[in-house]
Amino acid sequence: MTGRDWLTERFEKKRRHLRAVAYRMLGSLSEADDAVQEAWLKLSRSETSAIENLDGWLTTVIGRVCLDVLRSRKSRREESLEAHVPDLIVSREDGMDPEQEALVADSIGIALFVVLETLAPAERLAFVLHDMFAVPFEEIASIVGCSSSAARQLASRARRRVRGTAAIPDVDLKQQRRVVDAFFAAVRDGNFDALIAVLDPDVVVRSDHGTVREIRGARVAAEGAFMFSHLAQWVQPVLVNGAAGIVSRLSNGNIFAVMCFTVKGDTIAKIDVIRNPDRLHRLDLANLN
Repeated sequence: MTGRDWLTERFEKKRRHLRAVAYRMLGSLSEADDAVQEAWLKLSRSETSAIENLDGWLTTVIGRVCLDVLRSRKSRREESLEAHVPDLIVSREDGMDPEQEALVADSIGIALFVVLETLAPAERLAFVLHDMFAVPFEEIASIVGCSSSAARQLASRARRRVRGTAAIPDVDLKQQRRVVDAFFAAVRDGNFDALIAVLDPDVVVRSDHGTVREIRGARVAAEGAFMFSHLAQWVQPVLVNGAAGIVSRLSNGNIFAVMCFTVKGDTIAKIDVIRNPDRLHRLDLANLN
């Protein structure tokens, strides 16, 4: 095996991990793929004999590439909110392939992505690399260009922001599904009281149908759900970024919306609804049939 072949083999073994890191950092599958490709180009052009820890070197490179992308986003004031809505990983409820599992591990649901989008680029990098991938603060500091203590502070600020929201769902998927099923049963039955009971009093509903609209409160959310009660007859249970969700179809079989639920205990704390035709078209839903 030549040195080039060895390097290619080592990189391919790390590709899934690097893509998962980039996806969490950027929330975009296409940008994650671009970041991984750029990491490979940098590696192929480097003097690898001087690299003592290839895995750490690759993580550092992918981190720097993603940080540049995040900073570029931040500076483009004219960029629309829709561009920041994360790409979704939709899979059958009975399981997902290893590539999908790597992308959505650690409860990296859409609600958490939305919170991550509110962080400063360096805060997001520090939180993702340290809290999700256990990268030491010394390495994070070298990426950001600060001291280790400053990198620790970046992660701490991000952690407080995340913990102050309903971004991370309960991990019991069966419990999530029970609560979501109760939600749709109440909608189909027209049972307003039962629907209110399954919604957190401060539930947030975020809907993307070309523009992003957000409403808050159980009563408002329940009234909105009943407006689309006729669509509750055609729902397919799925996993959306590893959490309980559904695909809603029209009577002709066309997809109307993808919904993801953040469940806390016995109630729904957040509902994300994707109705934007362009975003639905970009989703890989072939595995649902």
